[in-house]
Amino acid sequence: MNECDVVIVGGGAAGLSAALVLARARRSVVVIDAGRPRNAPAAHMHGFLGSDGLPPAELLAAGRQEIRRYGAQVVPGTVTAVARHAAVPSPNTVDFDITLDNGTALTARRVLITTGLTDDLPDIPGLRERWGRDVLHCPYCHGYEVKDEPIGVLGGSDEAEAHAHLVRQWSEDVVYFSNGTTPTDEQLERFQARGIRLVDGEVAGLVFSADRLSGVELANGDVVTRTAVFVRPRFRPNADLLRILGCATDANGWVGTDPSGRTSVPGVWAAGNAVNPRAQVITAAGEGSAAAIAMNNDLVEEDVALAVVDARSQNGS
Repeated sequence: MNECDVVIVGGGAAGLSAALVLARARRSVVVIDAGRPRNAPAAHMHGFLGSDGLPPAELLAAGRQEIRRYGAQVVPGTVTAVARHAAVPSPNTVDFDITLDNGTALTARRVLITTGLTDDLPDIPGLRERWGRDVLHCPYCHGYEVKDEPIGVLGGSDEAEAHAHLVRQWSEDVVYFSNGTTPTDEQLERFQARGIRLVDGEVAGLVFSADRLSGVELANGDVVTRTAVFVRPRFRPNADLLRILGCATDANGWVGTDPSGRTSVPGVWAAGNAVNPRAQVITAAGEGSAAAIAMNNDLVEEDVALAVVDARSQNGS
């Protein structure tokens, strides 16, 4: 299928949810997926009604199977270029040219970008290797699984203090590692009031035993026993394609959308973590569904306009 109604770049929850809605609306849909989901390291996915505890890979496999039932296609690969199509509008109009890393070329009337984000983690030995296992980010995703355990929160970012207070909801044994930063008097008072222990000094690395986190090692050699550590990474949107298309960004560099996921560029939508760093899996799926409905409505308006032009041409008016 070299021509289609919608190309969706990204085959995660947002992209597959959108594909399902559009394919059921009898639109021709191609999902292009590089096969690198953000939550791949996680053993289970939580907070998704009806699928709580399901491995993320199983959700995606089920989603691909569902959209194929309605005629959507999933193409493995990475989009290297996307641009507005210069063709004169006609009943068979296509608005975008899309090129994949293997040289495949597609044309589509609309584009949805659901390429997610990248978690930039502190350069601490062991952190990335345990990411999504016992080094965690989202308490709503994994907090219940480590409830009442000795938990650490890595400081060093503006949001880390608030993260420690949030994590405290799941355990009474929370240690905040300042990691070279100096908490203010107000922050110290808040930690003490909540029973959060402060450990000064830089973090040198993580300690493991039997393939499990057992502690946090400081630069002075001390080891603080912990079985889970929460980290606030820096979120970096995978939004190169949106920027190439000229989509407007906010002051923080994130592409802006309306509630339906419509960007500033006509014909381009975005959903999930590519534009919303706080979107969990269930949120991303909902955003994909909302974008799909808006895109189909937009296509219907174009279908009507093109049909009117065609009818007038045939009637000689």
